[in-house]
Amino acid sequence: MRIASHAWRYATPALVLAPVAWPLSPLAALAALAAGALALVFHRDPERTIPDSGGVAPADGRVSVVRREGDRLRVGVYMNVLDVHVNRAPLAGRVESVTHSPGANRPAFSKDSDRNEKVRIDCGAFTVVQIAGAFARRIHPDVAAGDEIARGQRIGHISFGSRVDVILPPHVEVEDLAVEKGETVRAGETVFVDGAALDRH
Repeated sequence: MRIASHAWRYATPALVLAPVAWPLSPLAALAALAAGALALVFHRDPERTIPDSGGVAPADGRVSVVRREGDRLRVGVYMNVLDVHVNRAPLAGRVESVTHSPGANRPAFSKDSDRNEKVRIDCGAFTVVQIAGAFARRIHPDVAAGDEIARGQRIGHISFGSRVDVILPPHVEVEDLAVEKGETVRAGETVFVDGAALDRH
């Protein structure tokens, strides 16, 4: 199974500690080994089959936010600790900027999470916002300004879950969404914006 590149910074210390601890405490060694293995599982990065059309979900999890902000629609996906944490581009485009904003670490499902630490990937017509949570405090974007990204492409991950929002193009309306609040989605596979709505712009 493919593992996200940043996983080893969490897994390596525990995996190195396990054989060192074995002569002193087999139980501690097994606990360290389990912790290292779990870190790798939490950072698994399975392949996905990208659909032929439509905007795709940016993350695995549950749709937790659907709201209008000015002339834009924001759709957010909450990832729990057991979900795949790799994030994918909902649409094709060109990255104009990647901005990190420090902030709080409140639960990603709470209303206060808008003030959390976040990384904003601005692609002009749309924006992806990776939001840290109470447990997930490491955001790892894998794109930079100037990058051309394909729909469904890996663009980063948030270690141990949290939330990813997409701010959609201005012409996309609520009725153009293919998902509803509370629905479970898979990054890169679940169509969450109707392709016809994107084509009419």
